[in-house]
Amino acid sequence: MTTDRAQHSDRPKRRRRDGLWAIGLLALVIGVVVRLVFTGLSGWPSAVLGAVAMAFWTPWLIQRIRRRDATASGTEPDDIPGMERQILKGAPPPEDPARRQQMAALVDSRQRRLRRNRWWAFPMLALMFFGTSALWFTAGSVAAGSLMLVLAVVFMTWLTWFNLRFDRRLTRMRRLLRE
Repeated sequence: MTTDRAQHSDRPKRRRRDGLWAIGLLALVIGVVVRLVFTGLSGWPSAVLGAVAMAFWTPWLIQRIRRRDATASGTEPDDIPGMERQILKGAPPPEDPARRQQMAALVDSRQRRLRRNRWWAFPMLALMFFGTSALWFTAGSVAAGSLMLVLAVVFMTWLTWFNLRFDRRLTRMRRLLRE
């Protein structure tokens, strides 16, 4: 009874967190703040316009990914965020055989995509970040080049760690689902 009550009380929280409007609003706020940090307060009109475009594009992209994952796993798009959380938290796999099969299909789909895109995504991001740093240095701005270099190293280190961690979690969940 307490688990049903706990799950029921968590539903509104999950809906808010997984709702596309919340993702769009978060994209809007982050976009405006980041653009204002880089352009200053005088560039607020372009920051808001750019962030509004991003606030519409980000939820559209996430919904598209959820639909593709739902089709691949045989579940509903609204179930995908909960399944992702279960994988990331390392929770035990579901007891229901149909749900286990859906989870296994999602794990396989995500791991294939993660490994397939790794070979080009990391070099492209490294080129963008370290290339931007190099451009700042060649333009004569040592401070901006140094800051971008530090950001590039921190971001690429974090991205590598996160990617490997997610791959390990997917592998662990696949192993648990087979047992």
